[in-house]
Amino acid sequence: MLARVLRLALLIEMVLYMAIASYGLAASPSAAAGLALAGVLSLRAALITLTYGYAWVYHSPAPRLSVRQTVLMVLGEYTAMLLSFVMIFPFERWWMGTDRLQASIANAAGTPGRRLPVLLVHGYFCSRAAWWWLRRRLEAAGWTVATISLEPIHGSIEDYVAPLARRIDAVLAETGAERVLLAGHSMGGLVARAYLQGCGHARVAGLVTLGTPHQGSHLARIGPGRNARQMRPGNPWLQNLANPAAVLDTLAIYSPHDNFVMPQSHSQLPGAANEPIDDLGHLAMLYSPRVAQALLSAFDRMDTRSRQAPRV
Repeated sequence: MLARVLRLALLIEMVLYMAIASYGLAASPSAAAGLALAGVLSLRAALITLTYGYAWVYHSPAPRLSVRQTVLMVLGEYTAMLLSFVMIFPFERWWMGTDRLQASIANAAGTPGRRLPVLLVHGYFCSRAAWWWLRRRLEAAGWTVATISLEPIHGSIEDYVAPLARRIDAVLAETGAERVLLAGHSMGGLVARAYLQGCGHARVAGLVTLGTPHQGSHLARIGPGRNARQMRPGNPWLQNLANPAAVLDTLAIYSPHDNFVMPQSHSQLPGAANEPIDDLGHLAMLYSPRVAQALLSAFDRMDTRSRQAPRV
């Protein structure tokens, strides 16, 4: 559904820009097309500028960045937005295909073995296509990776729990595993926590969140949908969400310079391990080699612990 919405929105946007250029500026067709493309790029640049403006107003203490680091961070986030919402998300089928699930794979040393499958849960106004780059990195490291698209786009977060539960069951049935490892980006981390609260952790061995607004984000105040309202700081739904860290191996990876979760300290999960990664934007986390390495290390550790620890 999201792919269709984004394709239609892009088409309408391009037609509008070309109409303005053709009839308002008397531009030639080729010039109108160029101006339309410039309009698409400029609007995304304005959106990124808006998020960083919000992030500055509501920022929490963070390591100071040099001018070069700041420029590279903003450009990286802008690139991530273009990749995500202009190229990959609208054309999900071209980029993603079906999940490649299998019952047994080699371990990191190349010898036969069994690893727990990984299930990736996307964030607000995204789809499974959000994981295009990280899925490739995980699979290259020998992991079996599953994804899910949560709909409706602006539904309540608790309404995503049942689809996630069904996807977990399907992944376990197809791979023959007893448990999965979960990773959630942004709102996806809250969906995973809501699942753990409602369904328990019997089928989940570990959870990693990436830039999840565990304590809410002020940017959610301007987001549409019930799920955005639930992510506002102080929202009763968010306050009632249980903390799974006491019974589940949990790691919260976050950026002290996040431009969507603000204040950025709200990405930390009390009672869990928290790992900061500096000078990184919210969407750029999905394309970051540093995040990929942190995710791989966490999954290796969680998988090893799950096989060594006795089942409770």
